[in-house]
Amino acid sequence: MKIAVLPGDGIGPEVTAEAVAVIENLALPGLTLFTGDVGGIAYKRHGHPLPQATLDMARAADAILFGAVGDPDCDALDRHLRPEQAILGLRKHLGLFANLRPARVFAGLEHLSPLRADIAASLDLLIVRELTGDVYFGAKGQRINDAGEREGWDAMSYADHEVRRIAHVALRAAAAGGHKLTSVDKA
Repeated sequence: MKIAVLPGDGIGPEVTAEAVAVIENLALPGLTLFTGDVGGIAYKRHGHPLPQATLDMARAADAILFGAVGDPDCDALDRHLRPEQAILGLRKHLGLFANLRPARVFAGLEHLSPLRADIAASLDLLIVRELTGDVYFGAKGQRINDAGEREGWDAMSYADHEVRRIAHVALRAAAAGGHKLTSVDKA
C-alpha cells in the first residue's frame, strides 16, 4: 500500500507526523509512505500550492494523509495560487467529491456531550457533504453596489451528475445502516 503524506501548513506537519508515527508503528508489510508539498509551503518552494509532482504522487497512491493548508503570508496571492487551492485541486483532479462525517458518542462518554445522555447514547448520524460543486468552483467576484459599498458574491451551481452521484452515496449509506435520509441545503 502506498500512502501520500501531504503535511501542508500550520498544524498540518505536527498532526501528520503523529499519524505517520502510528502508521509506521503498525509495521505493515508492503507499506510505503511518500511525502509531498501542498499549500503555502508548496507555493514558497515550487511557485504553486499543488505542484504537478505532488498531484502525480497523489494519483499513484492508494491513500492520502492530508494535514492542513493555509498561510497568512499567502493571503494577498491571486486566488489560484492561494494555499487552499491545493485541497480543492486534489478533490477536482482525483474525483474526491464526497465527505463522510459520522457523529456518534462512545459508550461511557454520554455525560460529556451537550446533548441529554439518553439522546447522546442513541446518536448515529452521518453527514454526507458534496465537495466539488457549489461555491467551491463557481464564479466569484467583488463589486461596488448602488450604495457605494463593496460586496462579494459567489455563484452556486450543480450539474445533474454532481447531484446524482452525491445522492447515490447518501442513499447507499442510509440503506446500509437502515436509516432515514434527510436532504439539507446550505442556503
